[in-house]
Amino acid sequence: MGMVTTLTQREVVRQDVEAIATIYRNLGAPVAEQMVARALGELALTMAGIVEKVRLQDLRDLSQQLLQLKRLASDLGLVSLALVAADTRTCLEQADGTAFSAVWARLLRVAERSLSAHPDMADLSG
Repeated sequence: MGMVTTLTQREVVRQDVEAIATIYRNLGAPVAEQMVARALGELALTMAGIVEKVRLQDLRDLSQQLLQLKRLASDLGLVSLALVAADTRTCLEQADGTAFSAVWARLLRVAERSLSAHPDMADLSG
């Protein structure tokens, strides 16, 4: 028998730093810092709510919550998170359970990596 190798999945997370830079330029550092922190908190809460709905298999309004996650991520320049949230929503709307499961796992990984700069928000395991 051959040797079994366990592959570790590591997501490359793309960010558009210009989105945050624009917020800071337009609002000034003190106000921008508060706004970005609030937006990250809202993003983390939205993701936590989505995680709970999926855990409970409550798919009502999940599409809307995924759209909200995509918007929040886009506003913060979290490109990968926004794209995977959109992909997850597409799988849900097409009622493709297999694809949803795969993309859902990816969404969890990307969300965790995207929020890893904020340790209090990064644990999305439920």
